[in-house]
Amino acid sequence: MRFYPSNLTAGQSFALLLLRLVVGTAFILHGWPKIQKPTSWMGDAVPGIFQLAAALAEFGGGIALIVGFLTPVVTLALAINMSVALMMVHFPKNEPFVRSGPGGDFELPLVYLALMVALFAIGPGRYSLDARLWGRSAHPVLVSRAPMRRSSAA
Repeated sequence: MRFYPSNLTAGQSFALLLLRLVVGTAFILHGWPKIQKPTSWMGDAVPGIFQLAAALAEFGGGIALIVGFLTPVVTLALAINMSVALMMVHFPKNEPFVRSGPGGDFELPLVYLALMVALFAIGPGRYSLDARLWGRSAHPVLVSRAPMRRSSAA
């Protein structure tokens, strides 16, 4: 049983590494001001425990993405974080997908959400801590391969 495929090429794994480096760095930079005041960065509008969860997901999740550690857990946490941001902040304000002038839009959180879904589905690639710790396929859970059947026709 393996969660991620082990047949990714070196080029595909390098592309995943590059993606993890860029997106992980962005999450760290978004999470840095939040982690400075982890239970009060949104004021009193949201309970402190939820603010802490979001701050940890962004800052700690960004670090974990960069090194490719616990990828299914981290991508799920960040996907939930982006979904909540979309539902609680961007959609209620009726922000457009992309705004050409000043003001908010929901392009970036939606792109991050899509990237987290993709990384959850594909995995971190062979250049990751997950691959180093749990083998090239990483996380031996969830998906099993059916045994190959031999053809009786010869």
